[in-house]
Amino acid sequence: MEWAKRALGVVGMVAVTLVAQEPPARAESAREVAERVGDWRRGHERQVLNELMELLEIPNVAADRQSIQRNAEALVILLERRGARAEILENEPGPPAVLGEILTPGAQRTVVFYAHYDGQPADPADWTTPPWTPTLRDGLLSEGARVLDVTTVEGEMAEDWRLYGRSASDAKGPISAMLAALDALRDQEIPLSVNLKVFLEGEEEAGSAHLESMLARHRDRLDGDVWLFGDGPVHQSGRVQVVYGVRGVMGLEITCYGPRRPLHSGHYGNWAPNPIAVLSELVAGMRDSEGRILVNGFYDDVEPPSERARRAMRDAPAPDAQLVEELALGRTEGDGRSLMESLLLPALNLRGVRAAQVGAGARNVIPTEARASIDFRLVPGQTPERVRALVEAHLEKEGYHVVETEPDLETRRAHPRVLRLEWEEGYAAMGTPMDLPVSLSVAAILDDALDEPVVRVPLLGGSLPLAWFEEALETPLIIVPIVNPDNNQHAADENLRIGHLWRGIEAYAALLARLGPALEGDQGE
Repeated sequence: MEWAKRALGVVGMVAVTLVAQEPPARAESAREVAERVGDWRRGHERQVLNELMELLEIPNVAADRQSIQRNAEALVILLERRGARAEILENEPGPPAVLGEILTPGAQRTVVFYAHYDGQPADPADWTTPPWTPTLRDGLLSEGARVLDVTTVEGEMAEDWRLYGRSASDAKGPISAMLAALDALRDQEIPLSVNLKVFLEGEEEAGSAHLESMLARHRDRLDGDVWLFGDGPVHQSGRVQVVYGVRGVMGLEITCYGPRRPLHSGHYGNWAPNPIAVLSELVAGMRDSEGRILVNGFYDDVEPPSERARRAMRDAPAPDAQLVEELALGRTEGDGRSLMESLLLPALNLRGVRAAQVGAGARNVIPTEARASIDFRLVPGQTPERVRALVEAHLEKEGYHVVETEPDLETRRAHPRVLRLEWEEGYAAMGTPMDLPVSLSVAAILDDALDEPVVRVPLLGGSLPLAWFEEALETPLIIVPIVNPDNNQHAADENLRIGHLWRGIEAYAALLARLGPALEGDQGE
């Protein structure tokens, strides 16, 4: 590959400046922009896909520093191909990020586009084809899709074809869509209406441990009128969604202790407490069968959704019945609430339990300990610090003795029920008001550009550390995802539907071409 010739080991953030030429007159509408960009794309599909496939060939596990540096190098080259001048900004000991800037003559507004280029670990044994060998297929693997050779395919690519590979959707696909949008606008002589910065993070899948310091250290370089995030999928209905907030998240590992050594269940059962039973009782006391969290005071800080958010929920398509069928669910939680309504509330998810063995490995013993892994999803108004205090107070009230480190034997003898709690740092939820001028403009431009109205979503069910961006930059943050909702994000056989990539290119191009005048008052809701 071309970038393999460059020295590896880039550390820090790369700042790129693209100087735009004096532009011709703007296109009249977002729909016209999308149509002209679509015409360009139909003549450059292999070019776009080949560039994405080359990027996907570079392993990008967040914990692999050398590969992360190689990815940063590759992204710098992709920007340099578009006239970039590169500059290194250090943020040790964190991994590199990439910052690109296009200065547009006459532009009064600045948009910052965010995506991450690191990815989740991938075990090749779980994949149909190797995770870092991107493979084009003529449909879904589950339907027996055939492998296609992108170099010999003739004619226009079918929208239902899929590109399989780690980070195809999360989130190198959106990066490629933005780069292709820039190519298309330049080729069609459609000028950007805004100054553009592109911030590409290399640590998102590892928890963004150094993101806060990165934002604080380079705040003056990251300033803008709005940040647009390319992470996440489109709505479950298949329509593009504009998302104005995300839930926060924090994790908790709970360890319950039993006897010092495993005991025969016949000789000691109903006498020596079983830590699995204790853990089951503990979890049942924190969450009921409808998903309501039973921790005293847990909902006191929850901010109710605005009237606009309630209206957006009523107007959004309801994928619930389709999902119940697709996922083979006998029931849903929430006492009749819709999926979107449920995502506006905090949640407690039991993400894993470990204790002794089952099946062929089961033994008739009382184990020494049992462990549960929990993630809390937080909504606006809640903070990780407050949630931790409430949970610990609840457990202590229920008679548990809470410790933070491995308890010694004297502690275990002195208390009937000992728990070890290991908290992850976590971050708060964040929401941009849906009635801000920029909030209205982003959705209005996409309504015009695309074939059907976009879905306005008050709060994404998943979590991103947007609260850190909000605190550091004090800028509106809006998510515009483009990838298919069935992309196997974080799992084996992650994929990107080709039609979603094409639509994403048009969506990003329309925003770049029309958001400037919209923010200046030329376009409303």
